[in-house]
Amino acid sequence: MAKYPSLLEQFRSFCFQNKPQDLEQAIEYFSVFGGMSWGVDMTKSLEELIESKILKNYTYIHGDITKITQSDKVSHSLLSAVAVGDGRVHSALKRARISRNEGEVAIDTLCSKNIIKTEFPLESPPDSNEKIDEKLNFSTPFMRFWFAFISPYFKSIKDGDFKEAKESFANRKSEFYELTFKKLSMEVMKKSFKDDAIVEIGSYWDRNTQIDILAKTKSGKIVAGICKYSSQKAKKSELTKLKEQCEAAELTPDISVIISKGGFSNELKALKGEDIKLFAFKNFKILIEDLSEKDFIECVGKKY
Repeated sequence: MAKYPSLLEQFRSFCFQNKPQDLEQAIEYFSVFGGMSWGVDMTKSLEELIESKILKNYTYIHGDITKITQSDKVSHSLLSAVAVGDGRVHSALKRARISRNEGEVAIDTLCSKNIIKTEFPLESPPDSNEKIDEKLNFSTPFMRFWFAFISPYFKSIKDGDFKEAKESFANRKSEFYELTFKKLSMEVMKKSFKDDAIVEIGSYWDRNTQIDILAKTKSGKIVAGICKYSSQKAKKSELTKLKEQCEAAELTPDISVIISKGGFSNELKALKGEDIKLFAFKNFKILIEDLSEKDFIECVGKKY
């Protein structure tokens, strides 16, 4: 196992250790507890587990995290801004009210400690003069959860009042799961393009548009994808939206991909072919095939 496990390695370890009942539960519970190698009772609700394992252990977990961050206020503000925003450096600094210089120092330090990683768009924007900010991604899902829903409410949590933190999670959990879904969708695509393997994969963004997934295959084909983490079926309008995003980026994909938690409308299914591929939740099973003891990542710190 690598020193810093990938998201897929973390996900496989989580599923081997905790044996989720279905893929939806796997993704949602992993979005909260992923990367920590804590045993999680999957028969309990996520809200119940957050209270018993995280909120009630706030003091101890906070102590462990501040050993890594050295209780640096700039770093904590930046991490919370990244956790609840789109990850772009400029918007995170603005949200955290941090200067560019302060922010760059904090980013370098946090990257060196593997708390966050930087990501750049897979392609350059149409306007060559446009400066594109990198995005910041958390290395483990749990740290993103902590800085999104726990750290900002530390005063009330310390006093034993969990109301604010719980309400914040309840109001934003669906959009919070989306990033994990998108990152795992990339892994599904990498494993599914067998005849013409994906050699590069990431996202695209510029001042005017963004594309959830952009990839290149071994033969040079461009693949563009859109992710929909919703119980509702994806409709043809998702394909139209993806086409508009690509046009704004001046990109012409050879293959368009729709990844949908809720499945697809009959109209969209009828369009499926070599240049339009659809991935449903059942396709995510490919990520956790052949799980074994070697997939388990031992807990490094304390177990909660």
